[in-house]
Amino acid sequence: MTKSKVRSNIIFSQQIEAELRKIVQKYPAGKVFLLTDQKAAGYCLPLIHAVLDEFSVKQTAIPSGEENKNIQSVGLVWDFLSNNGADRKSLLINIGGGMLTDLGGFAASTFKRGLDFINIPTTLLAQVDASLGGKTGFNFNGLKNEIGVFMESNSVLINTNFLKTIDRENFLSGYAEMLKHGLIKSREHWEELLTFDMEKIDYDALQEIIAHSVAVKEWHVLNDLTEQNIRKALNFGHTVGHAFESYAMKSGRPILHGYAVVFGMIAELYLSVKQCGLGIDQLNSISAWMIAKYGKFEIQESDFEALYLLMTHDKKNEGKRINFTLIPEIGKVEINVDCSKELIIEALEYYKSFVFRDAGYGLKK
Repeated sequence: MTKSKVRSNIIFSQQIEAELRKIVQKYPAGKVFLLTDQKAAGYCLPLIHAVLDEFSVKQTAIPSGEENKNIQSVGLVWDFLSNNGADRKSLLINIGGGMLTDLGGFAASTFKRGLDFINIPTTLLAQVDASLGGKTGFNFNGLKNEIGVFMESNSVLINTNFLKTIDRENFLSGYAEMLKHGLIKSREHWEELLTFDMEKIDYDALQEIIAHSVAVKEWHVLNDLTEQNIRKALNFGHTVGHAFESYAMKSGRPILHGYAVVFGMIAELYLSVKQCGLGIDQLNSISAWMIAKYGKFEIQESDFEALYLLMTHDKKNEGKRINFTLIPEIGKVEINVDCSKELIIEALEYYKSFVFRDAGYGLKK
């Protein structure tokens, strides 16, 4: 098989084994490999075990957790592929959450200068964001996804049955990226997300909503694979969010990626008011809804400088500019917005003040 350099084949199916069989049978015997993590192995492999047994797929698992998204884990994958005879006509199946698909995609893309890989995302975050779009990589020197390459998987297989085993926090973490998709591209998607019952999840309805969210991500990727222009819209909330995520880990208070993105969106919504004309009422109401759902990550004024410094290392920056994607209104974006340090500190102050008060607090007109 030849790897598509343009897009992944995104497959939504409740017949996951049948779809996987169609893919695996196209590869030579003994040339199909599977990478998972220790947590996903127990919950998720039983859903595809018949295909794994039928084609004698060689398997390995790396330790779970964001702290293991590092070069040591990449080395483990390379060793596994090398020791088991993988070559450029092989296939690597990545099954797990976003950490696993990012890392596995990077390992596959670089081993012998690239072999085919597919992603089977097993968390909501991975299904709507991490496993899509061709970004692969790992964390380095305390910085999120500092090392990586753009390389599309051959296919992404999406099945909501995998989501029945994830806890509420991980569900909300993935939901954050869906909220972002609504804010940057589709008011309709935003509104359906606000009304979806997250307490009694209808997984058939969820699969349809996931498809709407994936369509937003796919539109941006198809129009700008290597993030030179409009794909930058997908970074909304992430410049501040990645700083929160890295700082939380360094300070011994780790938070899930989606939570960091939500807190980052609150700060960047403030910047959107100041720089792009977003309505103050929208800023306050969205921030209140997000805090009510996601809780609070408390920061002090003494943390601002460290958070700002982390933002200066963001991969999306150009020169000394900290590069933001902001929204003038729901469904619209402005990319490459330059914000001064003073304004960024103001946004952090808005966030800090909001989480330390009741939901009625907000920027005043």
